[in-house]
Amino acid sequence: MNDLLVFSPEVEAARANGAPIVALESTIITHGMPYPQNLEVARRVEATVREAGAIPATIAVIGGRIHIGLDDATLETLASTPGDQVMKLSRADLAACCALGRTGATTVAATMICANLAGIHVFATGGIGGVHRGAELSFDISADLQELSRTPVTVVAAGAKAILDLPKTLEVLETLGVPVIAFGQDQLPAFWSRESGLAAPLRMDDPAQIAASAQMRAKLGLIGGQLVVNPIPEADEIPRATMIPVVEQALAEAASQGIAAKSVTPFLLQRIFELTQGRSLDANIALVLNNARVAARIAAAMA
Repeated sequence: MNDLLVFSPEVEAARANGAPIVALESTIITHGMPYPQNLEVARRVEATVREAGAIPATIAVIGGRIHIGLDDATLETLASTPGDQVMKLSRADLAACCALGRTGATTVAATMICANLAGIHVFATGGIGGVHRGAELSFDISADLQELSRTPVTVVAAGAKAILDLPKTLEVLETLGVPVIAFGQDQLPAFWSRESGLAAPLRMDDPAQIAASAQMRAKLGLIGGQLVVNPIPEADEIPRATMIPVVEQALAEAASQGIAAKSVTPFLLQRIFELTQGRSLDANIALVLNNARVAARIAAAMA
């Protein structure tokens, strides 16, 4: 295992000193937005983690080895590499990417696996994958949900993207025994919006409570992680009443154009960006930064 994991000097020092560390995914860099905006956002997220008292560990597979923390030159190389040259890694592809000596960006599921291998217990992302609309026919359910049930990492996200079937996503998480903890409110957030109309199963208002809950799960021998759903700041949200018609229009256009399978999500996100005149991307960046802050506070409480 030692020859598979490559720690950046900053992360290595944090491990040696017992300092809090927050894992960050790399798919948002390679497949989330264009260069150089992706690089700028990645640097801002890392800086936010540091300002909140933890060390960021952006995770990616480079040349078949899992890098835990990227120096600035590596981050820039990854950000400027065309997305079609970088594998998008989930649980199913991670081992193949390493075995083939390829470069890959980690999704939520793959980042959780790599963070756990590296002994990192907290991970900040934008939103998790979930149950797609029409999944009762397509069986299209993100591997992120099952990963949350098996890998002991606390994941801080702004909920699942509102283009998904949120009630079914919540139902699957409940079936899998994943704690879904709303931070500071009673409702489940809906990514761009603070509210989804769904009650959250659990609420905690203090990062120390969330850290204690993770530690208690370990004591009880419960496998799997926790999902902390952290609402986007009020000033940055697109209210639910505004977003619902936008999402419905984008979904209707995707259906009428016969867009299916892996093409659906990129199409929907681009269409929502256009329909909101760029507000959806601004909100996305704001919620990622907010999640990084909360994750750093949880990691500090654990440390």
